[in-house]
Amino acid sequence: MHHLFRLVLGQRDLSRAGDLFSLNDSEIEESLSEALEQIKIISSSSDYSSNCNDQAVVEICITRITTAIRETESIEKHGKALVALWESCLEHNLRPSGKDEDTPHAKIASDITSCILQNYDRHSVMALAVPVAVKFLQRGNKELCRNMSSYLSLAAISNPDLLADHTDAIVKSILQARTNENQLVRRRITV
Repeated sequence: MHHLFRLVLGQRDLSRAGDLFSLNDSEIEESLSEALEQIKIISSSSDYSSNCNDQAVVEICITRITTAIRETESIEKHGKALVALWESCLEHNLRPSGKDEDTPHAKIASDITSCILQNYDRHSVMALAVPVAVKFLQRGNKELCRNMSSYLSLAAISNPDLLADHTDAIVKSILQARTNENQLVRRRITV
């Protein structure tokens, strides 16, 4: 792993995290999968949700990594590690708090979603991503669900075979969203 990633992630050094943006994408491209694995370890720790420093370090690193993946067009190379981090978010609370603020893991998932699913025309990436994206549909975060639905509809154009296996889950998610919407309307009417 690039020494700056090692420093920032190993020591959770927020003061040096911004320096990652001074590096050329090609300098860090070889380190991206390893950095993603380290982020997964950090974000899976028991105190991550309450540790603002770790959250800030992870957010900056994810932004730098996803930018480098886009610029170097290396999604196939780092897709497995990116999807693994994305999927690990499903093990945590994704529902917004009472004040509609995303949880730390919902922020990670949101930051990664577009980097992965904008590659809907790359079959190998979608083969990894579609099963995970479908799981996000049923996790109670409306914004993530809305984004997943949009990207999955694009993925269906290029990869209908990949979505065919998940038709039941997708339809259930749509029906659940409609039920939730109807309940919300009824509550507003009765108030």
